[in-house]
Amino acid sequence: MKGKICIVVLLLLCLTMLSGCWSKKELTDLAFVIAVGIDKTKEGQYVTTYQVVNPGNVAGAKQIGGGASGVPISIFISTGDNLFEASRKASKKMSRLLYFAHTNLVVIGEGMAREGIGGLLDVLERSNQFRTTAKVIIAHHHSAEEVLKVLTPIDKISANQIIKTLEFSERTWGQTINTDVWKMIHDIASSGKHPVASGVDLIGSVEKGQRLTNVQVSEPDARLNLDDLALFKDDKLVSWVSGEAARGVLWVLDKIKQTGVTIEWNGKKEAVGYKVIRTKTEVVPHLKHGKPSISIDIRAEGDIAEAPVPIDLADVKQVFALEKMIQHNIKKEVLEAVKKAQQEKIDVFGFGDAVYRSYPEEWKKMENKWHEHFFPQLPVTVTVDAFIRRTGLRNKPYQFGR
Repeated sequence: MKGKICIVVLLLLCLTMLSGCWSKKELTDLAFVIAVGIDKTKEGQYVTTYQVVNPGNVAGAKQIGGGASGVPISIFISTGDNLFEASRKASKKMSRLLYFAHTNLVVIGEGMAREGIGGLLDVLERSNQFRTTAKVIIAHHHSAEEVLKVLTPIDKISANQIIKTLEFSERTWGQTINTDVWKMIHDIASSGKHPVASGVDLIGSVEKGQRLTNVQVSEPDARLNLDDLALFKDDKLVSWVSGEAARGVLWVLDKIKQTGVTIEWNGKKEAVGYKVIRTKTEVVPHLKHGKPSISIDIRAEGDIAEAPVPIDLADVKQVFALEKMIQHNIKKEVLEAVKKAQQEKIDVFGFGDAVYRSYPEEWKKMENKWHEHFFPQLPVTVTVDAFIRRTGLRNKPYQFGR
């Protein structure tokens, strides 16, 4: 009998530890925010744009006339003196609670970025719903609101399209970078590295891009296009870098997975295409007589993807000559990126962090003067070792093979 009483008492104690459903939220009461856009007015107020998914129009919706029955997203805009106030004021326009647990993208307007993003990142990090793994991108030439309003083909939710494009572009081309909220906060807090993020531009008609007809034609009236890298000094956008210099930044950061390098051959520009399939970059700091310097060692391996010029790829000497040209091109891109960063006094490469890890005691003397004094004058040596792994199924181009 005593044993049964003990069991009952234990069960009652276990019941007191169960939380139940006191904090439950019904799905029909939640608005799932997929992306957040942040701009700032001339008066200094925050303009927040919330891209909310319409579940019924994303999957399983009836098809009418070849298109979905409605738009897959809804846009809600709110203004406030701070981001918390703006998010609360959005409740006046919505019949549901904003839910940020599935927010995967933060779009920051260029004007907002130039004023400083430290405050808005603080809000995002403090939220118990928001994930710091959400990607960060800077709206270039347009506001974050205009970017999030565009309806996109293939991926119905434009936020998902931007995220996937960031991922695939970094992996296959190497002039854009996939950055999240946590990485931005880490780089802002670091005394030896500045943040860098990709930019997104809107090509075409802004007004037409917001209409459903934008995704009902083979060539949309408006498209979102990744362009340029945004270079930050502390938490403020200072400059943009594009093209080969942008790829030079990713070479140094060891972010290049695959890319294509075009080589000049016998006076013809853009003659031979080299497909990079594997790379590794090592940044090594040195200290001599209290003065730091940096060595960058890049190793690249790839295949010949295109060669419509008179060349014999069975000739070892010609292959060696191609490798030298590849090395020269990669080195040129890296030096161009370093020169741009040193002119702007923006250490997006993390050279300061590298010096700190290798020479922590000496770094204490340089830390306060790193970005203004040491980094702009920092000697940087670049060494590139490029190897051609395969030349394809033909050694001589068929146009010149006879």
